[in-house]
Amino acid sequence: MSASAQLEVPQDWLTMTLTTSRDGSDAASVQSQLRQAVDAALAVAKPQASAQQLEVKTGSFGVYPRHGSNGRIVGWQGAAELVLEGRDFVRISTTAGKISSMGVGNVAFSLSREAQQRLESEVQASAIERFKAKAVEVAKAFGFEGYTLREVSVSPADQGERPMYRMRAASVAQAPADASVPVEAGKSLVTVTVSGSVQLR
Repeated sequence: MSASAQLEVPQDWLTMTLTTSRDGSDAASVQSQLRQAVDAALAVAKPQASAQQLEVKTGSFGVYPRHGSNGRIVGWQGAAELVLEGRDFVRISTTAGKISSMGVGNVAFSLSREAQQRLESEVQASAIERFKAKAVEVAKAFGFEGYTLREVSVSPADQGERPMYRMRAASVAQAPADASVPVEAGKSLVTVTVSGSVQLR
């Protein structure tokens, strides 16, 4: 036997990744330009940081050789990321809009860890109750008074697919100081399945 329960809830966590890329003939120069872009972005973002509301961290940072048709290095290219995430969608999108040294490369919504854990407990309790009710119903249908639980397993909560938006990285230097990146969260479907075997009695 098995029984499932699910709950659809608004996503409460936004992760916005800002990116920038540079090209040049010298690796040190490209690295320096990337560092300047990240430092400029951090100077804007860090004053807005607040635990759980807007958290700021650097993402990937790398410089790689660019090869010509003859296989020789003809230049260098690099990319860097800055990640803004948290529950305050307005603060995150507004802060991203004020950063002129990097553009938005990726926007993803999800459930925060706290919300996920809370919902898992709620949905799991509901799935267990459904399993028990189904077992009673089956026992009565076969003319038995009840059942004894023999084996049971509870699946981990399955969080439904979350919308993910990708945008081409571009400079937002021309954006007004109060510009913000438009974002709107979707919903996550949390599902738990309880399965097992019972002995009718």
